Amino acid sequence: MAEKIIEADGLGIRFVRNRRRQLRLRELFIHRGRRTGDDGRFWPLRDLTFTVRAGETVGVIGRNGTGKSTLLRLIAGVLIPDEGAIRVSGDVAPLLELSAGFSSDLTGRENLYLVGGLHGLSSAYLKRHFDEIVSFAGEQVERAIDSSVRHYSSGMKVRLGFAIISHLPHPILLMDEVTAVGDAEFRQRCYATIDRLLGEGRTLVLVSHNENDLTRFCRRGFYLDAGRLIVDGTIDEALAAYHGAVER
Repeated sequence: MAEKIIEADGLGIRFVRNRRRQLRLRELFIHRGRRTGDDGRFWPLRDLTFTVRAGETVGVIGRNGTGKSTLLRLIAGVLIPDEGAIRVSGDVAPLLELSAGFSSDLTGRENLYLVGGLHGLSSAYLKRHFDEIVSFAGEQVERAIDSSVRHYSSGMKVRLGFAIISHLPHPILLMDEVTAVGDAEFRQRCYATIDRLLGEGRTLVLVSHNENDLTRFCRRGFYLDAGRLIVDGTIDEALAAYHGAVER
């Protein structure tokens, strides 16, 4: 049996809404502007326990606001849990916010080395694969590679980000709606890259609202609702639970 690569035990995280409660005029009059009840704290995820083994492909399903992207950020180590624990054995390739880490003051070339270096790729590796990475990002990026990223469209940034992150040798892939961006040609290039990475035995945790992507890449499914893990089964079982909840 393959080794355990991701383990969650009673995992939970608490957020505080970054906005003041808007009180009606009557509430202001009665309570003299004092806040009552809700202190703005809520749990986007709570009491999640699961294990993912090396080589598994897991689709995370649920309505908006059910904690899917938050779960990926906990696995990536971007967020720290408030209760329970998450243990990850191996480096993570986070295909989340693909333009994150880019500096608007630097060129595409400089950002390629910056972001690649932040994820552990050596300058020698990036130099050796530079043409390959830029070619993958497409003609628009190739023509603008020595221009400031502040002049790039959001699509160009995402293309360059995907091209860089997809070259990481890390065993765990975290993907959040990555294939929803770009044109049809770029999506097909993404699909081919993901197929290749999974063929190498990588572990995938995918958040997507695209059921074709979920059934294409994933064998196992997590269905989340109200921050809880309701179903941990096959991808078809998780999708059936999601559809049942939507119909209700």
